[in-house]
Amino acid sequence: TVRITTCRLSTCKVDLTVIAHRALRLLSFAVLAAVPAALATSCGGDRDALTIYSGRGENLVGPLLERFSEETGIAIDVRYGDSADLALLVGEEGERTPADVFYSQSPGAVGFLAERGLLAELGEGVLAEVDERFESPQGLWVGLTGRQRVLVYNEELVSPDELPESVFDVTEEPYAGQVALAPSNASFQDFVSVMRQVEGDERARAWLEAMAESDAPTYANNNAIVEAVGRGEVPMGLVNHYYNERFLAEDPGLPSRNYVFPDGDLGSIVLITTASILRTTDHREEAERFISFLLSEEAQEFFGEETFEYPLAAGVEPATDLPPLESVDLPEYAIDELGGELQGTVRMIAESGLEG
Repeated sequence: TVRITTCRLSTCKVDLTVIAHRALRLLSFAVLAAVPAALATSCGGDRDALTIYSGRGENLVGPLLERFSEETGIAIDVRYGDSADLALLVGEEGERTPADVFYSQSPGAVGFLAERGLLAELGEGVLAEVDERFESPQGLWVGLTGRQRVLVYNEELVSPDELPESVFDVTEEPYAGQVALAPSNASFQDFVSVMRQVEGDERARAWLEAMAESDAPTYANNNAIVEAVGRGEVPMGLVNHYYNERFLAEDPGLPSRNYVFPDGDLGSIVLITTASILRTTDHREEAERFISFLLSEEAQEFFGEETFEYPLAAGVEPATDLPPLESVDLPEYAIDELGGELQGTVRMIAESGLEG
């Protein structure tokens, strides 16, 4: 049995006009403390079912979640929404949350919950499924899939030997004003949070301001950037790798290509989707079983073939010609610290002058 609820904060009978824009929501974690608890929990579900708060869309993971319920006989109650929205909701619900599992698209959202002590330690069996690079040092979450940050470029406009060696080079000539961004997109904000964490606020702020001063083209999301690059509207853009892979699967004739910044450059970080269990769950066994299912060969191959993301479970190869993650020199960062940095990141992006 699968029960589905689209449970964004705006549908939970909470007046959220002051944080309607995602950036303002991220800046306003404290606002929810004033919302009456009864209102925040008005999306309560069936406590006999395994309740999953999913930051991944129904059109993407719905069939997989239904398959889990059918194969195991475990009834699930799924609430779909933006990862940041759902994390904020769990933060307000606290001990009263009906959520058993938090399935996040954004590492910053799960970091927010980890910082607040709302997550339970996962079993060793689940954690053993992935490389330790993709799991919480405290065992509070496990990575499911990876999305690498890349520079997508139009090969009819840019030659491979003209590509920048570092993401920090794109603020300089001849790249200034030629690289598209999606400032309001969660993956870009996570990228900037990582930049702040690894390189410091001063360098991150200078990079953002330089991009704004060069009139970098801005778009609403990664899809829009890849489409613009494919049309030749802009020569290059910073996106997650799998967006262009999807476009090429539909139309191999497109001139858009992915470029991975070399030598462990910050522009090539891997942002992971994660699963975690709420500390207050009454369905611990079912929750562990659900996460194990998401790490199974069946589910991991589904992600690789349907979304072109990197499977993170050991022994499951990418579905396309992507290089194995073991062969990629990846920049390291602390996911659990991103939750506390997101508020400052959104503020920093807004103050830089970037719009989109």
